[in-house]
Order: sequence, then C-alpha cells, then structure tokens
Amino acid sequence: CLIGRNGIGKSTLMKLISGLLPPDSGEVSCAKGTRTAYLSQQVPGRISGSVFEVVAEGLGGAGGLLRQYHHASHRVAGGEDQAALANLERIQSELEAAGGWHLSQKVETVLSRLGLEPEADFAALSGGLKRRVLLARALVSEPDLLLLDEPTNHLDIDAIRWLEEFIGSYTSTVLFVTHDRMLLQKLATRILDLDRGCITSWPGDYQNYMRRKQALLEAEAKQEAQFQKNLAREEAWIRQGIKARRTRNQGRVNKLKEMRAERRARRLVPGQVQMRVQEAEFSGKRVIEVEDLTFGYGGELIVRDFSALLLRGDRVGIIGANGSGKTTLLKLLLGDLSPDSGSITLGTGLQFAYFDQHRAQLDPEQSVQDSINQGSEQLTVNGKPQHVIGYLQNFLFSPAVARTPVKALSGGERNRLLLARLFAKPSNVLVLDEPTNDLDVETLELLEEQILNYRGTVLLVSHDRAFINSVVTSTLVFEGNGIVAEYVGGYDDWLRQRPVEPKEKAAAVAKKSNTRQRPRIKNKLSYIEQRELGGLPKVIASLESAQQELHLQLSDPAFYQNNGDKVCRAKARLAELEHKLSEAYARWEALEAVGICGTERT
Repeated sequence: CLIGRNGIGKSTLMKLISGLLPPDSGEVSCAKGTRTAYLSQQVPGRISGSVFEVVAEGLGGAGGLLRQYHHASHRVAGGEDQAALANLERIQSELEAAGGWHLSQKVETVLSRLGLEPEADFAALSGGLKRRVLLARALVSEPDLLLLDEPTNHLDIDAIRWLEEFIGSYTSTVLFVTHDRMLLQKLATRILDLDRGCITSWPGDYQNYMRRKQALLEAEAKQEAQFQKNLAREEAWIRQGIKARRTRNQGRVNKLKEMRAERRARRLVPGQVQMRVQEAEFSGKRVIEVEDLTFGYGGELIVRDFSALLLRGDRVGIIGANGSGKTTLLKLLLGDLSPDSGSITLGTGLQFAYFDQHRAQLDPEQSVQDSINQGSEQLTVNGKPQHVIGYLQNFLFSPAVARTPVKALSGGERNRLLLARLFAKPSNVLVLDEPTNDLDVETLELLEEQILNYRGTVLLVSHDRAFINSVVTSTLVFEGNGIVAEYVGGYDDWLRQRPVEPKEKAAAVAKKSNTRQRPRIKNKLSYIEQRELGGLPKVIASLESAQQELHLQLSDPAFYQNNGDKVCRAKARLAELEHKLSEAYARWEALEAVGICGTERT
C-alpha cells in the first residue's frame, strides 16, 4: 500500500509507474511481457458503449474483438441485413481463433461479482457505478501488476468485501492507494510511505508501520531540536563581529554557512489539519421523528413503513448498497423530499450543515479562497473574526493554493476544502454524505475526533467500516425491498446482530464440517530444521546488534552532515534488517510450534 498525505503525489507516482506520465529524469523499467492495469482515482471522460464493451477493453486486442462481436450481435438481433450477418460470422471466427469465448466468460464473471448490468449504457451510470465498471476493466485482464488508486471510493460495503477477498487471493503484485484502514490492515504486506518527497519501505502490516513511523518521527524531532540549538549557538557567535571572522576562525564560519544551507534544504514534518466544528445553540431534545414513512421513485419502493426517533446527541450511521436510497433517505429526513405516506416531524432550533458527496457545492472555476465565504475576505469563527487565508491554512491550504481554482485540487484536497466550508458556519445537526472519500488517514482520524466531540446530532452515510465503528451510536441499514432496519452500534455490531442469510449459514455449516473431518497431520522437525532452530538465536542476535549500531548512527546529528546517499543507504539497510528480523522471529516461532507439537505426541 502506498500512503501519504493528500496532494503529496501518490496519484502522480502511480501514473509514472503505469507509464501514463514520463519522468523528468531517471527511468521506470519493467520486465518484458509484464501486464499492467491501472485504476485511476477520477473517472476519465469520453468513455462510451455498454458496460460489457467497456470492461472487455481491458483485455486488449481480444477485448476489441469481443466488443465488435457484442455490437454486431445486437445489430443482427435487431433485424439488420445480410451484410451485418456476414460481419458477425467473420468476427465470430476470429474470436474462436483467439480463444475469445474463454475471455467472454471472464468478463461475465467479473461483471457478476461486481453486480454490474452488461447491457447498461456506461455514460448513463452514476459516478459510483462508473468506478465499479472501471475496476472491472482493470481486473478482467488478470495483470501481473495491478495499480489501484483509491479502489474503494464509491463502492458499497458488499463490493469492498468482495474486493478484499479478491486482492487477498490475487497471486500477482498489487500496489494500491487507499484511505480505508480496515482494507489496508487486512491486505497490505508492505507499506510504501511517500513523505516530503522521499519514499521509505516498511515491511509488515499497517499497525507495525504506525509503531515504527512514530518512533522515527520522535527521533527526527530530537535531531531537529539539537540541530536548531547548535545553529542558534553559532548564529550568536557570528554576531560578535570581527572576532568571529579572524583567519583562525574561518573554518567555523564556513561550518555555519553549511548549517544555514542545510536548514534551507531541510523539509520538516508538515503541519496537522486544525479543523474544528462550530457549534450552534442546542436544538430541541427531539431532532427528527419519523412515523410509517414510505417513499418510491417510478414504481420502485425505496423506503417502506419506516419509523425512527432521533434525539439530540445521536450519531446515526446509514449503510446500504449503491443505489439503495441512502442519499434519498437523507433528503427525506431533512425535508427536501416529501414522503408518499407517513410523516416526518423536525424538531425546534435546528441548524443543518450538509456535506454533499458529489461536491456540487464547489464551483471548479472559483478560487479556493472564494469557495469558503463567497468572495468575502473575513469570516467569523467561534465568535471571532478571521481572515479566509488564515482559516484555510488551518486546513493545510497555503496562501498560494488558496488563490488557485478548485479544479486544480486533488480529490482529497477538494474534500478537505468542503470540510473547511462546512465547518465555517455554526450547526447543531451535521449531515455527512460520504465524507471520507479521498481523505488521507491523518485527516480521517481528526474528523473522527471532531465528530466524537460534537455535541449536536450527526447523520452519516459511509462505506468506511472503521470510520462507522469509531463514531456512530446506532446504524440504519437498507436490507432490500424498502426495509430500513435500526441496529445499536456500528458496522461490526451490525454484523453480529443481523439475521444470518441462508447462503452464509450453509457456508458456515460446511466449513465446520470440513474442519471436523480434516485428518490430523503428524508434525515433527527434520534434522535440518532442528539445526536451523538451534542457530536462529545467534542469527537474531547478530541482526539486532547490526540494527542497534544503525540506530546509534541515525540518532547522531553529525551523521546527517554526510552526503545524502550515505544517509539513504543507512535507512535502506535499517529497513532491510527489520524485514530480516521479522522473518527470523516468525520462522523461530513456527519451528518451535512444530517442535512442541512433536514433543507432546512423543
């Protein structure tokens, strides 16, 4: 998994690796015959055709034949002339020669797993469904290198769980960017951290990365404090005047010049987002009361006989498949839509703040600064006047970026801007429709903290399972056929409480049966494995000794006065040692476990 802050260049790096962007210098080399597929963060324009045809394009030349066959077969079915039939026969023979029927089955399998309608017009689909189609196009070729830039954006929970299983069982290499911490923890076997223009590699899972990254940042902070202390001392000395510039002190003067140059070249840890929700006066105790609500579109039932009571301070999550009606339910609850039957009663003193998942509130041509307060340079934050530029800096928008148009921002930066706009006005009811899309992990965790400390009422639509688990007190779930059921707690609580579907129950029974019937395997260490186990403590001690030496080197500020290559090599060696240590410990535990089992049997 490639991680890093919004706007730091993750998507650009993915495009460089995929070959969509040429590097300014250096090269990107790839083994001959390697198949690469890339899912971009944004839906590209000018894609036309049916869903089947778009997905088939991911198969290259054979996919083009499939697209032609699909189109020609529809012309023949529509009663076209003999020329159309002859064209269909020609394409059919070419497909048979290229083994295209097997590929057609692959397309249909991926479409079925992602719940896509093959004959649907791609251009008419919603943004979420378009991304799902493009994901299918990337998956269908079974590439050797699969590049996924925010693959879970706009996917519903069932599709995300399928994606987890798919990537988990995928035998080739996957490089992905994600904000979904549950997906990241389950799938990543190595973390690539893009930070201040440098990439570091961290073997192991996300939790392991978080521990080691924190230790590194603490060491960097100590080194920076010592560097600044030394620099301040030398600056005080140089201000003494002619005494500092005597010939015998020229070396010290030169050293100070080097320290000044190093300070200019240093790229310090970027600041944290300082968002804070402005709270209005308390609303009434009863915020929204719903009784026997029913609503549908064009004969399709969205909500049926739904009743609920939302009280002040409730944090309610809404879960459901794409297109099930989550945003429609929000609009009904806010009074933007009228129900077909039933009633919705809003409480007193309500002040809403609404986060729109489609970012329709942002004008792409407008500047970032003007997007906050409609051109006014001042706004009131918690009762105090503040300049818009200063307010935007709290959300990590520099003055230069604040004057650029919104269309120049990355997806994560646009979401951060929308949050800045949302929190610029007081509210006592937060309505958040997919607020987590494209946000980096640090901003996500801060948003979680803000929602947990918010004293008003929160309505949250999200497919981010970790986010839902962290912030909500109850969950509304679309269960099909217009039924919306309420559960206490978050996503994991819903999984425990929901009725078990027949398919899942049958799978659980089969798994339990297979476990009982599995024969016991006699485990015993071979002679070579016994020798390996005996030698592992020495190997581990040697690795830890080398690791300790490197830690001492990297904790010495003087070491960073060497050229950059030496420092990079030391850090790379440290990462390599940590990886070898992790493997050695895992091997030790595995061999010991086998040895203990063998001893018990004996």
